[in-house]
This record gives sequence, C-alpha cells and structure tokens, in this order.
Amino acid sequence: MDRYLDIAPEVKQALDAGKPVVALESTIISHGMPYPQNVETALNVERIIRENGAVPATCAVIGGRLKAGLSKDEIGHLGKKGYDVPKASRRDLPVLVARGGDGATTVTTTMMIAAMAGIRVFATGGIGGVHRGAETTMDISADLEELAQTPVMVICAGAKSILDLGLTLEYLETKGVPVLGYGTEELPAFYTRRSGFKVDYRVDTPEELAAVYRAQREMGYSGGLLVTNPIPEQYSMDKAVIDRAIAQALDEAKAQGVRGKQTTPFLLAKIKDITGGDSLDSNIQLVYNNAKLAAQVAAALC
Repeated sequence: MDRYLDIAPEVKQALDAGKPVVALESTIISHGMPYPQNVETALNVERIIRENGAVPATCAVIGGRLKAGLSKDEIGHLGKKGYDVPKASRRDLPVLVARGGDGATTVTTTMMIAAMAGIRVFATGGIGGVHRGAETTMDISADLEELAQTPVMVICAGAKSILDLGLTLEYLETKGVPVLGYGTEELPAFYTRRSGFKVDYRVDTPEELAAVYRAQREMGYSGGLLVTNPIPEQYSMDKAVIDRAIAQALDEAKAQGVRGKQTTPFLLAKIKDITGGDSLDSNIQLVYNNAKLAAQVAAALC
C-alpha cells in the first residue's frame, strides 16, 4: 500500500515502537463546522489524545495520497477549503487517488486507512446508520458495512440522532458487529445520553474494552467493534428540544429534495441553526470525550 498510503513520521515511529495511536476522521474538519473553529477543534482533539498518552493520526486524502496523520498545515488546508473538499466514502477513494484530488474521510474511509496503516483504535463523533424512511429510500450509511468487515475499534457517542436508531442496531446485529456501551447499558443518541435502545453489553474500563478487542482479533473475526460513549452529562441536550429540531430539519430536507451524501451535513447544519449553536457545542464536547477514551484504550492495547 506504500504506493498510495503516506504514514506521518510521528505516527510511523509510534506504530513501529508499539506505542498507542488513535485515528481521527477529517469530514468533521471540512464539513462539520465553519472555519476557523473546525481547525481549532481538530487541533484540540489531537492535543487531548497526546495528553492521554497516544499519538493522533488524522486521516484524509490530499493530492491523491491516502494520509494517516496530518500536519497542522494540512489540517488548515482542509479547514479553509471546507465544503470544496469532497466527502470521501469507500466508492470515492479510487477516483480521488487516480485524479490526485483531496478528500475528507468519513467513518468508513478513516477505518480503511487506519487498517491499512495498522492503527487499531479510531475516535469520531457519531457513526452513520440507517436513515429514517430507509424502507423506501434505501439510504443506509456505508459505515455499517465497514464495521462488519474492517478490524478497527470505533469509539463514538452513538449513531447520529437524525437516524433510525432502532434499525441501525438491527443492521449491526445482522452484520455481527458487537455494540458496547461505555459505562451504560443504553445506546447514547449523540446529543443526548439516552435513546431508549439497549446496547449489546456494558463495559466500564478501557482495559476491558482492550480485552474484548484483543479477543475478537485472536478469534479471527474480520469485522470491527463499536464502542458507544455517552456525551458528558453537563453537555447533554434536552431530548425534547433536540427531537423537535431534528423533526424540523428533516421536514426541510424533504421539502428541498436533499438526499444521499448531502443529507447528514444538511441536517447537522440545520439543527445547529435551529438550536442557536447549542448542538455544535455539544458535538465538539462529545468528540473531545471520545478522543480521551480512545487514547486510554489504545494505551491499554499496548
């Protein structure tokens, strides 16, 4: 894969030495929030990972190269270009590589690059899943298929609450992906700590998460592991407030004919506007919380 993959020197040195490394996505930089807040948040996430004993490896496609680990200048490049950087899922990588283009990695493509580089733990905000109305639109995130086939532990605050959480869990069960709740038996719903749906198992320490992942690998499983980490209580939004905002955003998306890969960015931006920015503040804090846990688990794995 050296023909297509660049591993940053700091990341490669850590991997060669058996030290903890945490992968990070870049869609949150280009599509998740405005500049310069996006760059500031990305650098803060990397700082939190370092403070907790691991090396950050933000992933992206830059100039047709798959990147495991970005420089500050590269993060700034993605942040300034924003929506001009394509959101790159699995189907997009061959075209972007062949054309020498840039791409912001989703959960799917970050998992792919992490696996290519030998990185075992990945921290993100929330995964994609089965969209509401998928029984007619067939809109199901590629994240779920990637979790079923790529051996990376994904630490998130649950599936994004704009999704059909019940169907998302059913899909993961069908694909054999273990869904673990960190300190909880209930699936977090991204902006809120509770959804009304149960996870498969509760785990309470980074060491236990590392043990489950290690057992999964040694047993020859081909897929990944999903860890759901509730947003800290002080940043959790009122469920009724966020549910109303989601309903309004969904109505507007339908009225404007938004579909496909534009759906999630549209909904998240609309919810931010409806909540007066509160949802974005919660989003940032849950990412910080996941980064801290991911670094602790990566350290336990080493």
